[in-house]
Amino acid sequence: MATGPRYKVPFRRRREGRTNYHLRLKLLLSEQDRVVVRKSARNMQIQLIAPTPEGGDITYSTAVSSELAKYGYTGPTGNTTAAYLTGLLFGFKSLQNGYEGGVLDIGLQASSAGSRVYAALKGVVDAGFEVPCSPDIFPSEERIRGEHVAKYREGSSDLPEQFEATKEKIFAEFS
Repeated sequence: MATGPRYKVPFRRRREGRTNYHLRLKLLLSEQDRVVVRKSARNMQIQLIAPTPEGGDITYSTAVSSELAKYGYTGPTGNTTAAYLTGLLFGFKSLQNGYEGGVLDIGLQASSAGSRVYAALKGVVDAGFEVPCSPDIFPSEERIRGEHVAKYREGSSDLPEQFEATKEKIFAEFS
């Protein structure tokens, strides 16, 4: 560890690898609501967050992939299919609450085209929520539907059927 009078200890959340303060400042200065997408091994979480001048954030809307069980989805909640459906659910919830758009915030996650983060973003955009993005980063429709899993498991996976049924139930609830 460096020592001396000019050494500056980074903020605790930066040392822990939890916050990129330069990126956060850019997002806050844009004065737009943030669509925060966070992933874990088992879940996807999407939130609509707005900064406040007092120095805190307000969460307006949220969706977690574990909520998909309410719509009949019994598949794993940490895959690309669940990410898209969670994004779709989040988009409809946010529109229903009167919010129209935001800027994507993926935090310290690596930006990789076709990843679960961008599958969730595609769901948000397909719901009609305005988020500036390029369609080149979205995963393919086959991957979102889970057809690659069904092909790998040689027809024993009903993930594409669950995807369609859950998507119809989400559309039915919010239309």
